[in-house]
Amino acid sequence: MTDTQAEAAPTLTAADDLYRFQIPSNPRISPDGARVVFCVQRVERETEKKYTNLWLAEADGSRLRPFTHGKWADTQPRWSPDGQTIAFLSNRGNEEQAQLHLIPLDGGEARPLTDLKGNFGPFEWSPDGTRLVCQFRQKDADALEREKDEAKKKLGLSYRHITRADYKFDGAGYLPKERWHLWVIDAESGAATQLTDGDKDETEPSWSPDGRSILFASNRGERPDMDLDATELYLIPAGGGEMTQIETRPGRKFAPVFSPDGQSVAYLGRDKPGRWYQNARLYVAALAGGGARDASGGLDLHLAGSTNGDVFNEDTPSLPVWSADGQRIACVASTRGNEWLVSLAAFGPDNGGTGGSQIRPYEDAAGRGGFQTRPYSWIIDEPGVLGGYTFDRARRRIAYLWSTLDDPAQLVVRDLDEDGTPGAPRTLTALNPWLAEVATGEIEEVWFPAADGHELHGWILKPPGFDPTRQYPSILQIHGGPQTQYGNMYMHEFHYLAAAGYVVYWSNPRGSQGYGEAVTGAIYGQWGTVDYDDVMAWADYVERLPYIDPARMGVTGGSYGGYMTVLIIGRTQRFKAAVAQRVVSNFLSFYGSSDLNAGLEHLAGTGAPWEDMATCWAQSPISAIGQARTPTLVIHSENDHRCDQEQGEQVFIALRRLGVPTELLLLPGESHGVSRGGRTDRRVARLEHMLGWFERYLS
Repeated sequence: MTDTQAEAAPTLTAADDLYRFQIPSNPRISPDGARVVFCVQRVERETEKKYTNLWLAEADGSRLRPFTHGKWADTQPRWSPDGQTIAFLSNRGNEEQAQLHLIPLDGGEARPLTDLKGNFGPFEWSPDGTRLVCQFRQKDADALEREKDEAKKKLGLSYRHITRADYKFDGAGYLPKERWHLWVIDAESGAATQLTDGDKDETEPSWSPDGRSILFASNRGERPDMDLDATELYLIPAGGGEMTQIETRPGRKFAPVFSPDGQSVAYLGRDKPGRWYQNARLYVAALAGGGARDASGGLDLHLAGSTNGDVFNEDTPSLPVWSADGQRIACVASTRGNEWLVSLAAFGPDNGGTGGSQIRPYEDAAGRGGFQTRPYSWIIDEPGVLGGYTFDRARRRIAYLWSTLDDPAQLVVRDLDEDGTPGAPRTLTALNPWLAEVATGEIEEVWFPAADGHELHGWILKPPGFDPTRQYPSILQIHGGPQTQYGNMYMHEFHYLAAAGYVVYWSNPRGSQGYGEAVTGAIYGQWGTVDYDDVMAWADYVERLPYIDPARMGVTGGSYGGYMTVLIIGRTQRFKAAVAQRVVSNFLSFYGSSDLNAGLEHLAGTGAPWEDMATCWAQSPISAIGQARTPTLVIHSENDHRCDQEQGEQVFIALRRLGVPTELLLLPGESHGVSRGGRTDRRVARLEHMLGWFERYLS
């Protein structure tokens, strides 16, 4: 190769690009709409540590700058009502303990406001800017005692005494005995007042517009760890006192927010308890009583985020936002591989979820006009995935994060006219400019028929420098959930595999979100039936393409995608290599070993194993493993509390026993979400082992 040829070689997606990404999150527009504060995370390669600082963007696009500096985790920025101060969480001063900090807009050092021991959840300024309400969980008393005694601290725990089923959570590990409670913090002195206590959690606090009371969610049932959907909404005086329950309707409730006049509460929830495939719907309840009205009407959309990504994963709660006049409510909606923003009429006929104004999930800009006069309208509806969104006080400007197939995420602002119609987007950031120099393949969006004629949605990524006269090896990707979706969102892993010369393809089989509640619920109580058929129909479609080599097809997926991968190798030998990641393999042992505990009954629609062992076993991929012949790499995290390590070990040992080529890659210290949030060197190792396995058997 000549020097000129070497210089002309394109830059391709690499595994260690994960060290280069700057990832935005948690945007908050100032009350006057003039600027936006948001977080940007980076990775320090030498130490494998992740640091997050606050950035500030002028909404007119005139200036963008880092606002805080240093090797800290500065997160959850929140504007004071006068727009002159930003409250945020930071672990500066103590890497293991975040505190609330305040920093003035006009510059100066951030000052710590609190000195508490424990974990902070969401917090919010009072309307007059004198206090903040926080969701906070104290450290257990015995943990605090150990910290005072070096010998005890070195020895660590001698035992765990567990009395509830919700004793662990993936990504957090074993949970303290203390519960989440509400605290009010004085914005000047930092004095902290605990409003609630006891053995129940109080979460998602927000102030009433007059600052006299605080709204929150809580499951106060006798067994909240078993009765998982018994959440109710409550009010408590801001100075403390008796809590009162708001009259709503049965079923899970989350993301509650006051109306501007303080007379109503909007929240998201499900129509009925259990059956977790149900759409998240919008409800409005009057504080005066009368129950909750379903403001979603005939809207067959999931009003929450659900899209899988491996670089940008905005975890900011998507709270409903009331219009300034209190007549409309904006919510995120998952639809056909997108996450858009829809506006709904707050008050109107209660359609009970069955009638009224219809909106089909695949409509686009046609529903945008008449923001104040139509029962629904789209505010944002271009191909892409919406991250955290935030309105100014007047509801005339919106800031949000936006991910597309070729860009992980940028900060975008739009102005809204008097009737709420959005203007053209203004992109305020240019994060990760190096991506423009990376050669990537073309992504083709495809609609194809299932075996029974049902219309399905998929995408095909071709390798860079694709030659249509060649035949390529291919890799089928299957998403987790299953109640999530793939979509118009950047996926580093897919580009990495395509850069190695593979056609990568992915789809949303039945069981996925984004295509209506009936589609999501189609596999309830029957995983591995029509969903398997849909995945095979997708493989059939791709296999028939002239540029696909049928003899070099691979398959991979994680979580539910790992479930499906293990099921596939037990039912067919069409794939020449498989990588099964963070798998569910055996419903009999998955029940009780997962942090979902009894929630598996609501997720999958199976009964407890002792109630219906036959159904649990029939839906378990390990039941068909005896027919497996496909070389399979099993990847699992050692601290996976969602799908316990033993789920992957069962597959590995079974394949070894059968004489099928197999290896087990364990990732120390990692949780179920390793592919999107794990330590970067382990994420790189995962990708390199995956590609190495496919190279061994598909090249």
